[in-house]
Amino acid sequence: MKAMRNVFRIPALVAACLFLLPVGAQEARTSLIDGAEGLENFTIVGDANWSTDAASIRADAGSGASWLVTRESYGDFVLHVEFWASDDANSGIYLRCQDRDNITDRNCYEANIFDQRPDPSFGTGAIVHVASIDEPRPTVGNRWNVYHITLRGDHLLVELNNETTVDVRDSQFAEGPIALQWGRGTIRFRNVWVQPLD
Repeated sequence: MKAMRNVFRIPALVAACLFLLPVGAQEARTSLIDGAEGLENFTIVGDANWSTDAASIRADAGSGASWLVTRESYGDFVLHVEFWASDDANSGIYLRCQDRDNITDRNCYEANIFDQRPDPSFGTGAIVHVASIDEPRPTVGNRWNVYHITLRGDHLLVELNNETTVDVRDSQFAEGPIALQWGRGTIRFRNVWVQPLD
């Protein structure tokens, strides 16, 4: 009987540990956009017509590029972004931005969303000016897609629809806000969360 009690005690301990780990991870996440909720988590730079629909935050017009910029800054983190982009969209996820009022692909890391970029090597899936994309290059037009991005120190890891598109080291930027861009076409964002890393 003693041996039987030990058999059940070990799985119970393992199950308890497995149950507790995800709860802690979920508590560390900050939801930035949840369906159509979340505009209050950002400041708007530029004049795109950011609005909410039934399930997302979107923009499809403006006189120039515009961004939703997080109110907080982040150093090492995991970022999850679900996005829908029209075929002609020019958008991106800007990371560790150095000037929250003047967002560019030179003072942030930009995980691009731009299927029709004239230089396709830095199109969708690339980090502009840092890590190019090899052929066959991914396209994302007219459907929902997922970016999962991990920045830890100088290690930049970008996954697009469960495929690694960037795995590179670069130390230009250590910390800064995150910005979601509208530049052209239609872009929609939903289920956006960030999880700081220790």
